[in-house]
Amino acid sequence: MSNPRLDNINIGALELLRTPEQMRHDVPQTPATIKTVAAGRETLEQIIDGEDDRLVAVVGPCSIHNIGAAEEYAVRLKKLSDEIQDKVFVVMRCYFEKPRSSIGWKGFINDPYMNDTFQIQEGIRMARQFLVRVAELGLPAATEVLDTLTPQYIGDLISWSVIGARTAEAQTHREMASGLSSPVGFKNATDGSLEVAINGIRSARGPHHFLGVTFDGLPAVFSTTGNEYPHIVLRGGKTPNYDAEHIRQCEEKLRAANLPVRIMVDCSHGNSHKKPENQPVVLRDLLAQIRGGNRSIFGFMLESSLEWGNQPIGNDPSKLRPGVSVTDACIDWETTAELLREVARV
Repeated sequence: MSNPRLDNINIGALELLRTPEQMRHDVPQTPATIKTVAAGRETLEQIIDGEDDRLVAVVGPCSIHNIGAAEEYAVRLKKLSDEIQDKVFVVMRCYFEKPRSSIGWKGFINDPYMNDTFQIQEGIRMARQFLVRVAELGLPAATEVLDTLTPQYIGDLISWSVIGARTAEAQTHREMASGLSSPVGFKNATDGSLEVAINGIRSARGPHHFLGVTFDGLPAVFSTTGNEYPHIVLRGGKTPNYDAEHIRQCEEKLRAANLPVRIMVDCSHGNSHKKPENQPVVLRDLLAQIRGGNRSIFGFMLESSLEWGNQPIGNDPSKLRPGVSVTDACIDWETTAELLREVARV
């Protein structure tokens, strides 16, 4: 005990990353991408404010795992988006981080080659390159914010963010949400309760002071002014919560908290019991509510990929089918296109 080791006892290795500023220099914005992101955020704000009566559709794979397949999906989605743009504002799910209840693949940024090599710097670079290509198509991007450093690397390419059910209660994520430059959704808790999300929204609307890292990689105290556009995302829990009665209860709780009564509904997760065939059921129920006069539902989320279902990662990533999800099971492209055209007819 004469000279005990006190630091990094459980750290096996340390790798320095390029700073956010260096990564943004390596993979820069273009005039087209800047226009897409800015216009996407502005449109979302107008829809949340009720100034634009289109529905928001956040659509795409549960998680990005194959860049080629994701790019093909983005091209298709952009074409469909142009077709229905008068009624539906389409934002592509670009999820690179996956929260885990225990263990498992944590997403493209954490392990882009899906072989436990954890090439995180490459994951960040490739995620940023993909987001640039999506924005150059003119398609806004959405992502779940999990690691508190990630927004410094890719946040300038994101038009809509979400805080997931497992992190909505975390002080660090509420603080971060208050400083995000995009509108941000808070999902209800995994048990279905709304209080965590509502408290998260209230917190994110206010100013905060917290520790972070600057674009130059220096530790700093960030002081935020608060995010004006946090909102609730109903994702179900022990039971679904998308039906008219649950929507009414959510509206009442938002009013009681003096928050804007604006609701997005996740058609997957607890609302679909993670069964892709139930996502159309959820969406059509929402459309019926909207046709019946509901004005609080402003958007929905679909987990959608090129092909139906999902697949286990296994020991050989080269054998994975590019267009099939490796996380939650998704509806296929044909079903997605049919549903979005149906929404546009409401």
